Amino acid sequence: MHGKILVVDDEQPIAEILKFNLEKEGYQVVCAFDGGTAVELAFSEEPDLILLDIMLPVKGGMDVCREVRAKRDIPIIMLTAKDSELDKVLGLELGADDYVTKPFGTRELLARVKAHLRRQNKALPSQQEAAEPTGLRIHRLMIDSDMYIVYKDRQPLDLTHREFELVYYMGKHCGRVMTREHLLQAVWGFEYLGDVRTVDVTIRRLREKIEDDPSKPEYIMTRRGLGYMMRNPRNGGPL
Repeated sequence: MHGKILVVDDEQPIAEILKFNLEKEGYQVVCAFDGGTAVELAFSEEPDLILLDIMLPVKGGMDVCREVRAKRDIPIIMLTAKDSELDKVLGLELGADDYVTKPFGTRELLARVKAHLRRQNKALPSQQEAAEPTGLRIHRLMIDSDMYIVYKDRQPLDLTHREFELVYYMGKHCGRVMTREHLLQAVWGFEYLGDVRTVDVTIRRLREKIEDDPSKPEYIMTRRGLGYMMRNPRNGGPL
């Protein structure tokens, strides 16, 4: 499994090292050294994944992420020399799928790239679309595991792959309270080094998309001091 990767970093030596290692793995690599060029290449080259530095000239990495995510749903891994929780959370809020803090190991980065591309390829729609989606049904939600689509009242929701994986995993374990650490390991996987705020941010984004009123959720419940639980409103039970 190979694909095209857009590497965005204003430090050309770092970009060239990443390009060298990715090409050794069989990937096609395109580089950009500023945010403006990055946005242009994200649409003209149609990469399968973007490695995106936060600190960029012309246009910052956060702005690049926002612009790309508004039109394309591809994996974005943020590269940052900053290790503050605010930067990580902000990147995730804008739609980034993952982040790696510099300095990082090549092996770790390649593992994350491969994992995200596997998920991306699995999520590509098949040639024949079923007339009626099949999968998990939770009250007004239908989670189609073959097409990687969540429907609410038969209308598809605009979820990222990570959001889909989280709601699908929680749906398979409906009624079970799971800790943030458990969700981080089960959904993000591959020895993910992020902190549990990653789960909180993704849960918040999910609620904005699947709940009628995100401030009064009916599907994804918080169990204070424990974690989160998927609930089927049709079955009743405590909120």
